[in-house]
Amino acid sequence: SNALVAEVWQGIKRTVGTAQKQASPATTDYIKKMLAHVPDTLAGHRDRALLLVGFAGGLRRSELVALNVEDVEYVPEGLVITIRSSKTDQERAGQKVAIALGTTPETCPVKTLRNWLRAAAITSGSLFRGVNRWQHVQTEALTDQVVALLVKRYAGLAGLDPAVFSGHSLRAGLATSAAQAGASERVIMRQTRHRSEAMVRRYIRDGNLFNQNVS
Repeated sequence: SNALVAEVWQGIKRTVGTAQKQASPATTDYIKKMLAHVPDTLAGHRDRALLLVGFAGGLRRSELVALNVEDVEYVPEGLVITIRSSKTDQERAGQKVAIALGTTPETCPVKTLRNWLRAAAITSGSLFRGVNRWQHVQTEALTDQVVALLVKRYAGLAGLDPAVFSGHSLRAGLATSAAQAGASERVIMRQTRHRSEAMVRRYIRDGNLFNQNVS
């Protein structure tokens, strides 16, 4: 419930403080560690899809929870998501984000999204929704706060420090992982839709810290 989310959120804020800190990126390795702790339940199907789609799309948490089934188009290469409105698209012109098929079913954002929608019998409306204790799928979308709580929960289960992870970690993780893999600034900006070159360069710099280490 919203009351429970508020209570948990207040507890996290008391524990880690409210100072603005750069979220630790949930890189490919961290995402895999988190996925290892996702249960084989209805909510688990949702969480797996949410983590992978959020990561692969470089999506802001607000964009993730605003997605509807109608915003997803399946293509042979994967899927195309239409972001109806976002921080950098105030005119609501819409932005398209391509998400490619993964190499394995367990880490494929396309397959895991299909599995969640099939298991939840969702054919229209909000993509990511709550699941109550009786395993009933709710009609309303998750809030962006819940996305942050889920990322923190799975980070903790994976043995990582949940205090340094947030909903932004998925987006930061894609940019950092892409930089580590040698992707160009232009390619990263096209996927994440960052307007600030300075921010993307920071991800590239951080992602290359170990690549360029002489030790």
